[in-house]
Amino acid sequence: MNHQSSGPSRRTQFVFAAFAVAMTAAMAILALDTPRQAGGFPLTSITPLEDRPSVGDDLLFATKDGLEHTRWTGIVIHHLGDPFGTPESIHRQHLSWGYQGLGYHFLVGNGNGLANGEIHVGYRWIEQLPGAHVVGEAGRDHNEHSIGICLVGNGDRHGFSDRQLKHLTRLVQRIQQKFGIPSDNVYLHQDLAAELTSPGRLFPEAEFRSQLLDAPR
Repeated sequence: MNHQSSGPSRRTQFVFAAFAVAMTAAMAILALDTPRQAGGFPLTSITPLEDRPSVGDDLLFATKDGLEHTRWTGIVIHHLGDPFGTPESIHRQHLSWGYQGLGYHFLVGNGNGLANGEIHVGYRWIEQLPGAHVVGEAGRDHNEHSIGICLVGNGDRHGFSDRQLKHLTRLVQRIQQKFGIPSDNVYLHQDLAAELTSPGRLFPEAEFRSQLLDAPR
């Protein structure tokens, strides 16, 4: 009578071992593909301008080597074009496009990958580096001197949440106030690239612009 072993065969053990090695290697590759620059830090709330500065406000301008006050003369608003996005996923996408990592200075979450209204401060802002967010001829100047802010989501298909828009507005107001950026220098990406609709036809432009500051430079 033949007796079958109750344990796994050597072939089965080999397959499981190979699978474990492959998964470990894959995780290592993913870790290498997400360098520290993709981190930044979250800013989950922004106080109104009339309130006293909070820890969140301090973090907003706590850059690595101080602020480049003479560099920043404008702000450009974008949408991601996708309903889901994390700083890491967008960072990897931008690397695949040939950028040197996340091209925006700030991300504003929609609750799908990044918390609703959460503001991610990108490494380009922390290190006060030019962005990679405006396409075409206008990009030569605006990537160098304009702060890129991206709303996670697709404004051509779905409207943005109230909390997301509220935190976007307060972020823009704080930056305007800090650098003396007039409302005329706050752009939608579509203003600078005629072939684009970003941040989307459902972006409430009139309401947004009505809340911008008019302080001259």
